[in-house]
Amino acid sequence: MAEGLVLDHVILRRGGDLLLTLDARVAPGEVLTVMGRSGSGKSTLLSAIIGQLDPAFTLEGRILLNGTDLTRRPAEARQVGILFQDDLLFPHLSVAGNLGFGLPRALRGAARSTRIEAALQEVELAGYGPRDPATLSGGQKARVALMRMLLAEPRALLLDEPFSRLDAGLRAQIRALVLARAQARGLPVLLVTHDAEDARAAGGRVVTLG
Repeated sequence: MAEGLVLDHVILRRGGDLLLTLDARVAPGEVLTVMGRSGSGKSTLLSAIIGQLDPAFTLEGRILLNGTDLTRRPAEARQVGILFQDDLLFPHLSVAGNLGFGLPRALRGAARSTRIEAALQEVELAGYGPRDPATLSGGQKARVALMRMLLAEPRALLLDEPFSRLDAGLRAQIRALVLARAQARGLPVLLVTHDAEDARAAGGRVVTLG
């Protein structure tokens, strides 16, 4: 069984037009960076991997994760986490409520609270559980979004330019945090970015589309 994320002769088309082809394997703890101009298919590739491909596009080939073929599985059954440019925190929930959204519903009471507080401590936000997300800085929101995603225990991580809205100093800090947490959990990571510094920091292979 091939561990990690495998893009097995993946071909994406828009109508009858070829958008991209990609054949790659991302091992646990590794990062594959995908770069390319706007319209080259980077975000469409991520949509295909998470199972939310727009009907205007067609997919050929297979997407496998730890030997399991995900190609025809519904999005909720894929166990693939994704971080976007925007943190997408729920404004009607507290910080703790946002983190709890990533946990299994069966986990309740003290055990649930303990998991949430441990997640906050991991990203140096201990005691922030009752806070309104609107009161957080950009970097704090990014940390909460990261931990909410990790609490759902994904088996792979997709990064859709999640650092692009942060200033240079904070960008480096949050990028290092995200990559370190993914590596510690042995997650294969696919990073989409326009920024060459992101690719250098990730340290893995780089594929340029188009």
